[in-house]
Amino acid sequence: MGTVKTKRMPRAVREQQMLDAAVETFGRRGYMAASMDEIAELAGVSKPLVYLYLNSKEDLFTACIRREAKALVEAVRTGVRTDLSADRQLWDGLRAFFAHTAEHPHAWSVLHLQARTHGEPFAAEVTAMREEIVAFVTHLIVVAAREAHRDPDLPEREVAGLAEALVGAAESLAAWANTADGTTARQAAATLMNFAWAGLGNLMEGRPWAPPEA
Repeated sequence: MGTVKTKRMPRAVREQQMLDAAVETFGRRGYMAASMDEIAELAGVSKPLVYLYLNSKEDLFTACIRREAKALVEAVRTGVRTDLSADRQLWDGLRAFFAHTAEHPHAWSVLHLQARTHGEPFAAEVTAMREEIVAFVTHLIVVAAREAHRDPDLPEREVAGLAEALVGAAESLAAWANTADGTTARQAAATLMNFAWAGLGNLMEGRPWAPPEA
């Protein structure tokens, strides 16, 4: 087997090239089945160079999780214009989320499936990302309630629960949409808006659903 030849390029560029190859390999084959040989070959570098830059398979996987988590959070944040109405903000945020996960299916597999099923510290990295997204959605709901009521009376626990439920639904729907042929990011976002906003919209206008008497 011949030695992999590499062109000289800045370390930062080469490292991103390795991470690209690793994300694709981890996402396609899974963490346990992925090999450093395969990642190195896909990146067009030698395996010793991958170890030199990223130390170990565990460190490489952690670097992939951190990079892709940051990219997803940034995509959602930049997709929302805070000068728009509450429903438009939620719509734009969902569309950005589903567009990013659809455009980067291997990255979403790494975050949603691989990192969560291989224990600490991988799961902790994804938990941190999820908490940031939940906090962002919580803020959107609080702002929406404030705009609707001027003096919002939604309990903090209820707002936190709504945000958790919405993010959880988005995660599950993204996993489904990435395997359902012909489902676009716009369609996935519209599905979740139809499911969630009817209830949220009524809640913002002071018309919450109440359970029947026992």
